[in-house]
Parts: sequence; C-alpha cells; structure tokens
Amino acid sequence: MRISDRLQAMTMHATARWTVRYGEELRFAGTDLPDPEVVRVDTRHGRVPVHVYRGAGDGAHVHFHGGAWLMRYPEMDDWWCRYLAATTGATVHNVDFRTGPYVAYPVAQEQCHDVAAWVAGRFERVSVGGFSSGGGNAASVCLQARDRGSFTPVLQVLGIPALDLAAELPAGNGMISPSLRALVRRVYFPDPASRTEPYASPVLAPDLSGLPPALVLTAERDTLRPDGVRYVQRLREAGVDVWHHETPGVDHYFLTEDPVRARDTMAQVADRVRAALAGAG
Repeated sequence: MRISDRLQAMTMHATARWTVRYGEELRFAGTDLPDPEVVRVDTRHGRVPVHVYRGAGDGAHVHFHGGAWLMRYPEMDDWWCRYLAATTGATVHNVDFRTGPYVAYPVAQEQCHDVAAWVAGRFERVSVGGFSSGGGNAASVCLQARDRGSFTPVLQVLGIPALDLAAELPAGNGMISPSLRALVRRVYFPDPASRTEPYASPVLAPDLSGLPPALVLTAERDTLRPDGVRYVQRLREAGVDVWHHETPGVDHYFLTEDPVRARDTMAQVADRVRAALAGAG
C-alpha cells in the first residue's frame, strides 16, 4: 500500500463522524428511542461492537453501514436504524465492523457474517441489509450464509449496493468516482484476484440460487446503479424473488436528495421488512 493511500484512508476513517452528513432530515420515526445498547460479539476476526436498537416485535434486522470499506462509523445510519426499529418492531443491530486501512478483505465481510449468524441464534427470523458498501456486505453475508449453512435470512435489503469491485466506474460527476473506487481497491482489496471473488463482488458469483428474497434500491444517476440492476436481473434468473425500486434523477445519496419521495420509499421498505419478519407474504 502506498503511503499516500494509507494516509488518505486513515483521514477518511478518522474524520467520518464530522464529514458524513446525511440522513438528519430523514428522521421520520424512532427519535424517541433510547440510545442503542452496545454489545460485543465474537467473530473469527475478533470482537465486534454492535449497536442494538430494541424494537417491540420478535424479529431482528442486521444492518451494515456504508463508507466504502474505509469509514468505520456506524452512527452514520442511526436515523435508518431508529426508523426500522420504530416502524417494523425489529430489534435492529448496527454492526461496527472493521475497515481499511487497518484491515483488508475479507475481514469486514466475514465479521458481518459472523455477527449476523450470532443474531440469528437469538431470533427466530432475521433480515439483513445495508447501504452502499454495506449493501455489498449484506449481499456477501447472504452468500456466505447459504454456502456455510450457518443461517437463513428471511430478506436482504440492498440499498445503492456496491456489488462489483472488479469493474471500472465511468468518469463523470458522480458521487462515487473512479478515483474513490481506485483508492478502495488499493487499500481494502489490494489483491486484484480477490476483487472477483463472490464474497467481494456478489454480482460475479457463479450461482445465486437459494438466496433470500431481495429488496434492491437503486438511484438513476448513481455510478453504482449498474451493480444493482445486474444483480436484480441475475437474482431473478436464479429464481429469487426481487423487489426493485429506483429513485429517478438522483445520485448516490438517493434518499437525502429527495426527502419527500424518501418518506414513501422508506415506508415501502419497512412494510416489506415487517412482513418478512412476521412470516407473511
């Protein structure tokens, strides 16, 4: 790893709590919930803090935050975790997995799987999900769970997911730029061969059969949109039930850019998470 790459990644990692600014206007529910309890879960790569938002129902949802595998800041999705806990009744687990430049693939993906499997040992029905790189982690967790036979998620929620780390991104003004993708690959996926592995790039997995139903959320102007669209197509070809929702005219922060539309999108996702955790539909 180049010294300049490490320094840039360390800066992104350290300053995320001050530089990540989205979601505040999306606090439509759950603001009255208490601060999450932090529990620590053993994984094959050490103990992982998990922020737990207690819902009133019986099911659980495991959430993986974004940040390009370089920002370790689960609080960036506090608004979403509160919303899901309040509207679905799920006990939401927001996973504080490790990121670059202090670890490299497959540490985050395997920590996410191990935490989700731990949650599945305590709740009868569990869904998983995430945004951006966290959406990629959620898809990876589902593949790992299927391959290992560790547990069976009832649903996967993939928001503007990063699903193909082997692909180049188009040049342009998109929020997720080719230069950011290049940094992520050099820092967190330094071995080029690893970028094509299914748990790194789920859309490249040779077999997607036997995966849980999926909600895939894409944004029209997002440079990661092709990842989500291809995954929808491949999941459907594999016989997996998929609900695909695209927000028109917006970039990667698709909910923040259109808060009015976001309220409806979030409600639709919550309805489907609630139904899956209840065993309905």
